[in-house]
Amino acid sequence: MTTTLVAPTVEVLAARRAVYIAFTGCGFAMASWATRIPQVRDGLGLTPSRLGLVLLAIAAGSIVSLVLAGHIVARFGSRATVATMAGLLLVALSAVGIGYPYGITPVVVGLFLFGFANGAWDVAMNVQGAVVEGRLGKAIMPRFHAGYSVGTVAGALTGAGAVALRVPVTAHLIFSAVLIGVIVILAVRSFGPDDAHPPTADEGGGLRRTLATWREPRTLLIGLFVLAFAFAEGAGIDWISVAVIDGYGAEATIGTLAFATFLTAMTVGRWFGPALLDRYGRVAVVRMLAVLSLAGLMLFVFGPNVVTAFVGALLWGVGASLGFPVGMSAAADDPAKAAARVSVVATIGYCAFLGGPPLIGFLGDHISVLKGLGAVAVLLAVATAAAGALRPLRPTED
Repeated sequence: MTTTLVAPTVEVLAARRAVYIAFTGCGFAMASWATRIPQVRDGLGLTPSRLGLVLLAIAAGSIVSLVLAGHIVARFGSRATVATMAGLLLVALSAVGIGYPYGITPVVVGLFLFGFANGAWDVAMNVQGAVVEGRLGKAIMPRFHAGYSVGTVAGALTGAGAVALRVPVTAHLIFSAVLIGVIVILAVRSFGPDDAHPPTADEGGGLRRTLATWREPRTLLIGLFVLAFAFAEGAGIDWISVAVIDGYGAEATIGTLAFATFLTAMTVGRWFGPALLDRYGRVAVVRMLAVLSLAGLMLFVFGPNVVTAFVGALLWGVGASLGFPVGMSAAADDPAKAAARVSVVATIGYCAFLGGPPLIGFLGDHISVLKGLGAVAVLLAVATAAAGALRPLRPTED
């Protein structure tokens, strides 16, 4: 009897640890690239609008991957999916580091593969996170996403150190890629099975279920909500460093530290957010955070100096922290349909990364990157309006 009770607990705890590592590694990879965007921009001689188009390659790769991710995860499982994508990410990030001195083409190809790896990895680790959350019986999805933020903070601080020490972009990106790839591939061996409720004959396989999910109003509204928060988060990740450097005349290291401040704020919000969610519920908390993020954004964009920009980045990050993970939890409320619904919501959400970089880049050419970030305010209003869809499903609902 004792063995029967203890063994599952050990397995779930091992899976929980592996999910944290998967989220952290994904965040470290993204931040490692993001911290070197200003140097790659300068090396390629890109204007803001052309940089936005280059960054679009990540989103394009992610969208292609996300459309297929529900079927991939249902067919091969989250363990195999994350391991394979970690290997692809290792190749992609290394290709960017090696290729950028030779022109835009190898960077765009590498970033497309980077985005493809990130997209399927994202869905797979969220599906496994929802499984672990259900087996533990408590809301911990935001803390998994806090693991992602911890990874981004570690990656940003490592990047800031690399910039300060004048470590070449190529060496930095290759080191980061190998480190992440090896650790994650080894860790995800502890993932558990994804679906305790196999599809019935009339539901069809993973692809059929994913296509049917695109007709669910609640899922689509959750996707719209996630899109809005993803835009707020992605704009900060892609453009804070550039905005501080160009808009406030700061040194490159200061721009990277502003980026790290934003990511640290997101980490804190995600780690302590579950207590607020348990007490006040999803809808009230995310609406309050949308307002907080808006206030920080306005302070960042219109503040008088770089100090207020740092304060704005802090509030912006805290406010943007819970939108994506809460949306993933809401999409995964029914474990039997989690893979398909998470895939659809993530696909819609990643459209923010598809349209965000060129939009901010276009605005940057005309009114500056700093002022162009004010466009995020519109999406935060959308998030507030769509938040009602996040209410947990009642037992009678599908």
